[in-house]
Amino acid sequence: MTLESFLRIAHALPEVTEDFPFGPEVLAIRVNNKIFALMNVEQLPLRANLKCDPEWAVQLRAEYEGVIPGYHMNKTHWNTVSLDGDLPGSLLRDLIEESWERVVDSMPKKHQTRLRAMRSE
Repeated sequence: MTLESFLRIAHALPEVTEDFPFGPEVLAIRVNNKIFALMNVEQLPLRANLKCDPEWAVQLRAEYEGVIPGYHMNKTHWNTVSLDGDLPGSLLRDLIEESWERVVDSMPKKHQTRLRAMRSE
C-alpha cells in the first residue's frame, strides 16, 4: 500500500487531520485531535503505528511477519504494520478503521456519538 492509499483511507473517516508534531518526518494522523496513526514518511519500507484490540493485536503478530508490537508505543494496544509486507490491502483498511474506532472509544460519549453518526452517513 502506498502512502497516498493509506491517507485516502484515513481521510475517508470523519474529522481526520494530519500534522508533523515530532519533526518533519513523523506524520501523525488524528481524529478529533487524538492520534490514531503515526508513520515515518522518510523511512522505507513504510510502516504505520495503529491502535488495535489487544487480543487481535497478538493474533496479527503471530500470523503476519509485517505486524510487530508498536514501536515506541504501548505494546498492548499498538502494532507497527508494514505497508508493503504480507498484509492484504483489505486487512490494512480494516486496521486503519479499527485504530480510528479505538481512539474514538476513548473519547467522551457526545464525541463518540457525533463521530459515529458522521461515519454512518
